[in-house]
Amino acid sequence: MPTIISISDARALGVEPANDRTHRKYRNVPTVVDGITFDSKAEARRWSDLMNAKRAGMIKDIRRQVPYRLEVNGVLIATYKADFVVTYVDGVIEVEDVKGGRKRGTRTRDYVMKKKLMQAIHGIEIKEVTKK
Repeated sequence: MPTIISISDARALGVEPANDRTHRKYRNVPTVVDGITFDSKAEARRWSDLMNAKRAGMIKDIRRQVPYRLEVNGVLIATYKADFVVTYVDGVIEVEDVKGGRKRGTRTRDYVMKKKLMQAIHGIEIKEVTKK
């Protein structure tokens, strides 16, 4: 099982995070797992869960930070970046967005609009994964 460490511990080990901001809008704590910097502890935990399922043979492929263009009549309205796109061994593909919980405010108006556009344009339902 991978070890989850904080950004400060990662720095002490000589690993510099790719995107470190001192003030975080949603109070998320960047976390490094398997040498990868995640935006939050919840996202890092989800990665660990997915990797365990992959090792167990339940998942065929996992992709991170996958961008989707949200275009209407050839006009780019927005871009949605999925936290994870998971392909299961039975061929089912799920697009996941890790959320910190309803009270944390991560379901912004922009996110809700992009979620609806993903359904309308691409026929993709975003699966929201909340922290444990």
